[in-house]
Amino acid sequence: MNQPSSTTPLSFPKAIADTNALIAKIADNQLNETEIESGVTFFVKTLEGARGFFVAYLTGEFEVLDNPSTGVIKGLQSSPELVSDLLVKNLAMCTAVGLFHRRSGDLQGASGSDKVQDRTINLIQKLNSELVAQKLQELTATIDNQSDSYQRFLAGQKYDDEQKAEIKKIIALSNS
Repeated sequence: MNQPSSTTPLSFPKAIADTNALIAKIADNQLNETEIESGVTFFVKTLEGARGFFVAYLTGEFEVLDNPSTGVIKGLQSSPELVSDLLVKNLAMCTAVGLFHRRSGDLQGASGSDKVQDRTINLIQKLNSELVAQKLQELTATIDNQSDSYQRFLAGQKYDDEQKAEIKKIIALSNS
């Protein structure tokens, strides 16, 4: 996989484009697990790279994304703090957006949010990370006004009570 120079900061749009290229190679069986791990590790070492990776990975059209390989999981494990925070936020966002789409009768949008939710839960479960579990608990506690760990995130998203309840419900399901 051709990776940009390590001295060139990876922008969010470039990370999305480069992740899509990586995904296409994965789908075509052009990479072994070590190469996949290396590619994922490259993206998740910076915030913009990790954000771009998750946008492309969670919304991509390839079925291979529904069952992450060992290389994908090992690559994600290379940056536990960043990956766990983004997975928790992605789970909250796709859950809340899915509810928004259902309320407005946009079943196609809801279906897309459900796909992102399923993939996010799958990654969370396959990572089996204590840090992810801790951050999911922190988000639940923030929703319950028992913590301020995710207060800035929740305030920025302006979720209503029903969306917050759905987020708590999906967190409970993802931990089972």
